[in-house]
Amino acid sequence: MKSIYLAIITLLCAAIAVAGPASAAPADLTVTSSSLDPAVLMKGDTGTLTVVVQNNGAEPVAIRSARLHGSGVVPLSDPYPSVGEIGAGNVKTFTFTVRADGGEGTFYPTFVLDFRDGGGSLRYPVPIQVENTPLSASVIKKPDAFAESRTADITVRVGNPRPNAASGVQVIPQGNEFTVTPTGGFIGALAPDASGTVTFNLTPTAETDVTFQVVWRNGINTHTADLVLPVAFGEDKRQADPVITNVEVTPIAGGYRIVGDVMNAGLESARSVLVTPGSPATPIDPFRVYVVGTLDPDDISSFEVTFKTNGTVTEIPVVVEYRDDDGNRYTASTPVGLGGTTAAPLEEREDGGFPLFGIIVVVLVALGVAGAIYYSWKRT
Repeated sequence: MKSIYLAIITLLCAAIAVAGPASAAPADLTVTSSSLDPAVLMKGDTGTLTVVVQNNGAEPVAIRSARLHGSGVVPLSDPYPSVGEIGAGNVKTFTFTVRADGGEGTFYPTFVLDFRDGGGSLRYPVPIQVENTPLSASVIKKPDAFAESRTADITVRVGNPRPNAASGVQVIPQGNEFTVTPTGGFIGALAPDASGTVTFNLTPTAETDVTFQVVWRNGINTHTADLVLPVAFGEDKRQADPVITNVEVTPIAGGYRIVGDVMNAGLESARSVLVTPGSPATPIDPFRVYVVGTLDPDDISSFEVTFKTNGTVTEIPVVVEYRDDDGNRYTASTPVGLGGTTAAPLEEREDGGFPLFGIIVVVLVALGVAGAIYYSWKRT
């Protein structure tokens, strides 16, 4: 009988020893910190919430379970069904996967620690911020006007107006009717209020829209924002502008000669400049085409072309062909009137200013003079 009483007393003492620390658990345990990765969510984002608990008491505390519940930001991972003890002075970390299902604002899902043996629970509201502000993008450099097959430099700036950092930021041009290099620009991480730029060489083949898609990550979540740049063709205010001046038209055997000057009145160089007479004129030797070469801005060069036409033509175009730095070909045409000048007959040729007929006359006259001198000498 005494042995039964002794066993009962031993069990009661053991129960009291176990229950003692649990009753003091709410005062001994504190949540020392909580953190979220990423620090600020966007709607639909998934993040990792970490809660750190410390036992400030002198005895271990027995924990039955740990869980997280709330609305707006909801847990996706399972609770901790069995935790065990947190020793005196020790800390324990609890991690939950959460998702932002609500709108913008600050939400407070509740972290709950349930103590063993009915010892109550510790409840701690965890603040989580949700903000849907995306990264911003703008074009900070582009030409005044685009031209078909002409390469233009486009510079895109991406800024981060969010309260937390963005990672893996890149810009990807998308669309049709153009080629671009590089095919994507990488900026990397952007701290709050920071920005980065990337430059593309864009060559449109038709009027189109170019979409610069900004891709970035908020934690493990990928987001995009689109910047649309309309590409419309127009006159480039900086391109080369060849101008024909000081034109003189002179008739030659079977055609005409035009001499003059060509000047680059633009702000960019004109490459591989050629001057030719345009239709209805037909180029003839010796200057079917006049090669000028490169004309830098404000440079001037003389030229000379020769051609023939039918008798009814009173005006022909002088065509200047040139290329830009990208090898694109351009033409400019200046009409030149033939006035009252008439082409010399084909049987005559220009030779030091004397036509063939004039040379024959001179030879005949010279022969006549020589004959007269000879006759006069013979008589004497």
